[in-house]
Order: sequence, then structure tokens, then C-alpha cells
Amino acid sequence: MKRNLLLVILIGIIVNSTAQIAPDKYYIQFTDKNNSPYSINNPQEFLTQRAIDRRNQQGISISENDIPVNVSYLQGVADIGVDLLNHTRWLNGVTVYTEDSALIEQIEALPYVSGVLKFHYSENFISDKFREIKTDAPNYNNNSRNSNSSTSLDYGLAFGQIDQLNGIPLHDHGFQGEGMVIAVLDAGFTGVLVHPVFEYLWENDRILGTKDFVYMGGSVYDGHEHGKMVLSCMGGNLPGEMVGTAPEAEYWLLRSEEGPHENIIEEYNWVSAAEFADSVGADVINSSLSYATFDLPEWDYTPEDMDGNTAIATIGADIAASKGILVCNSAGNSGSWIGSPGDADSVFTVGAVDLNDQRASFSSIGPTADGRIKPTAMSCGAGATIAVGNVGISTNGYGTSFSSPIMAGMSACLWQSHPEMSVMEVQEAIKQSGSYANNPDNFMGWGIPNFAGADSILTVISPPSHDDKLINAGPSPFHNHLSVRVNIDSAESISVELINLAGNVVIRKNYSLTNHNNKFELTTEVIPLPQGIYFLKVVTMHKTDIIKVVKG
Repeated sequence: MKRNLLLVILIGIIVNSTAQIAPDKYYIQFTDKNNSPYSINNPQEFLTQRAIDRRNQQGISISENDIPVNVSYLQGVADIGVDLLNHTRWLNGVTVYTEDSALIEQIEALPYVSGVLKFHYSENFISDKFREIKTDAPNYNNNSRNSNSSTSLDYGLAFGQIDQLNGIPLHDHGFQGEGMVIAVLDAGFTGVLVHPVFEYLWENDRILGTKDFVYMGGSVYDGHEHGKMVLSCMGGNLPGEMVGTAPEAEYWLLRSEEGPHENIIEEYNWVSAAEFADSVGADVINSSLSYATFDLPEWDYTPEDMDGNTAIATIGADIAASKGILVCNSAGNSGSWIGSPGDADSVFTVGAVDLNDQRASFSSIGPTADGRIKPTAMSCGAGATIAVGNVGISTNGYGTSFSSPIMAGMSACLWQSHPEMSVMEVQEAIKQSGSYANNPDNFMGWGIPNFAGADSILTVISPPSHDDKLINAGPSPFHNHLSVRVNIDSAESISVELINLAGNVVIRKNYSLTNHNNKFELTTEVIPLPQGIYFLKVVTMHKTDIIKVVKG
């Protein structure tokens, strides 16, 4: 991570001498978190109980990057005379604003500052970053997929995009997102206060709050309606006209994106917003945002940068996933390579299809620079039903901006039905249910998921009781090495099998263990295995146990 940050800082130094400048915003990188008043032993001082519970549920420990930025460092920067914008504990820095560059020179001289990055804005460039969104064409009825079937919800025009994912059985069984918290990172939510599709959210206190990471102290309900369209795909609930994929979930509305511009600072905003979502206990993040090219070409990424480790938002998204959050991100609308943070290896990257299950030509494709398959999966983003204006419903939503929240909402419902599962187990079940699961590719990923099928997969692999547990294994997910401990009382020979979801034994081993030497490492390097969910079966003289494991 430090290498990547230094690379960006060097880029910033080069750009400083060439670009036309408007606002003067900077990122300040700190050296450490020494002498912090916070400790990983007291996480309740900087995380809500819900955030702590999410980690505990998934066996995730509190780590140093959870600790907030040192408050004395922030105060030292502020005392020089700049305005503090957003701090980031994961990257250990802060963005600031000033019109006096001499103050930045003083900040650079502070002993706990390792570097400064300046953000440039073109005074005349106005981005059309959401150009794929079409809402002015005539509506058509996308309620045609088995629309005569009996369902518990009257989806209206949104029926097709939920039925395509076979998500209606989950809804019919009462899993509609209740108790799940979704953070929406976007450009603005104009119209959410008044549009009737959101009345149910307001009346039932399903909007938990907002925070603006672009305009400090501003209202997220001004400036752009993209976030409203995105939110409607999940949280809309106007029976007979439009019901979203998670109508009973709770939502945080977070503005990280500056609508008129595309600037590197938005990636830092994104990370700060994701950290906030983590701290308040969000289960799911939907980010219908993608970073590849910017207003000024000096900032542009190349396909080689999309390696899962370089872009700032990518780094932040992987950290968010490591905290147990399901991060759904749009693949992008370039029709070519996927941008940040969709290239992150732990992000669920969503491409767009139409309601005939055909990939939209604008939907970005993989592979990543390091050869991983992207997108992860597909849902409707060509002819999606969305809320527009203050009262309208349109079936002309075009963009992976809409396929991502449709997927995010259904994923929240699936997780609601299996709260004991980890974020990676939920992701793997969705992938394994996909129409391309047997042959994933870089156009469709694992295909169009079947959420009723994913529910069945998670039901089959529900973990046994922790009482008298025979096997402990980790990490989850594992890559090429799985460490296994067998809880036995005496010396004996055991047999071990690794079984895929089709029931085939892919690895079979025998080990001689004792109660003092009861560990072994299962290695998959010599037998390359695809990512996914597997069963680990251990047979001793007196007992047999099977647990699920996830290969990443």
C-alpha cells in the first residue's frame, strides 16, 4: 500500500507544474499512528457496536488500520491554517483545502507527514460521467417475465429485473432486507425527499442518515439525482409501480462523488465514505462508481493499473471487504476494461445485461491486469426500472450503475436468510448459482445468479454446532494453503477429503496425528482448484465431521 501511495504522490508532483488550477485541495499522508489515544483493545471508542458485532460474527479481529488517524496530527495540520476535509484511518491521512500553497510547505515539514498530493481541477471541464443513463425514451413494460405468477409483492415495472435473478422466492419467504444495512456511495440523492417510491422508507425510518464527503456540511439531497435512481433499485417500495430488491433494508446515503468532475480526490472521498459505512455497521456497500479516466489525462489509469492493488479506491474497497462488508460495485460503462474499485479481488463487480439475458455492449469487461476474471456477475442494467424526477418511474435506465444496486439488494436479502455466513461465503454462493458458473468468462463473469439457488447452496453448507467441534480450518477464504487442526484425544490415523459442490472428491489424504501434534496443512498448489465453496471431510476412528471452506 505504501508503494502505491508514494506512486500517486509522485504523479501529483509532476502534475503540479502543468495543470490549470481552480480549488486547492490536498491529501496529507501521515507516517504512523504512534501515541494514539485509541487502542484495538477498546474498539467501542471508534466503532459502533454493530460494526464490532459484524466483525465478531465473521471472526474478524480489530487491527491497526481500524484505529483513527492520530488526533494530535490532525490538530497540528489544522493549526497551520488549512481546512480539514476528510480523514482516512485505513490510509492514515487527511484531505485539506487551502488557497495558500505556502501553508502546504509548512505541513510538509511536519515530522509526522511523509508526503503531500495536490488535486487539480480543470476550470472549464465539466464531466459527463453518467452519460449512459437514459431516462427520456418511452417506457416499456419490463414486467413481462412470468408476470402472471403469484407473488407476495406487487413489483410493478420492476418485476422483470428481480425475476431475472430468481429473487422472488426469497422475498416470498420473508427475506426482503429487514435488519440489513446498506450504504449507498454516490453523487447525490436529489428527489429522495419527495419521490413517492421512497415514502415507505421514510415512514418506517429506513433512512438511517446521510453524510456528505464532497461538500462539507452540505445536503446530499441537492446537486445530482444519480443516487436517487440507484437507491430506487434497492429501496423503492411503491406497490403496483416499482418495488426494489431490498425494500425492507435500512440505508445510509453517502455522497463521495462530485457530479460535475472526475478527479482523483473522489477516490479518497470514496475510501473515507467506506470507512464511515464500516464504522456505523453497514453490511453492504453499493458503489455505482468507476474510476479509469479523469478530467485531466495526467491522472488517467491504464489497464495495467487495474491489478487489484494500485488504485486508491481499489485499496479501500479490499479493506472494506476485509472488515466483513459485501462491496457491490458497477463494472463501468466503457465497454472495455473495468476501472477502480471494480478490479479489487474481494469486490463483487457487476456488469449489465438486458432482460433477454444478453450482455449490454457498454458493460465493461475483464480480465484484470493480473489475470483475474471480471466482472463477477451480471444483472439488469439495460432497460432497468428506476425512479426519475420527483414522481416518475422509467424503464429506460441504462448503465452498470443500475445492475450493481439490483444485485446489492438481492445479496442483502440472501445474507439476511443466512446471517451466520461470512461475506466471502455469500459471494461464493451467488457466483456458484450463476448461469456461467461452470465456465466463467470476462464478458459475463459467473453469469446471471439464481438467488433461490444460492439460498439452497448456503442452506446445504450451514455450519454445524460449535459444540464438540472436530475440525478447525483457516484462513477463509484460503488460497493455496489451508491450515487444519483436528481435535483428538490420542494418536490415530485420519482420512481427509476435499469435496467440491458437485460432490466430487478433488483431494484425498491420510495423516497420522496425536493430541499434541494435531495440525496439518492441505496444499492445493499441485492440484489447481477454481475459486469457490468446498467441503472438508475428516474421518477419525470415532467420529466424522464435515465443514465448509472457501477457496479465494
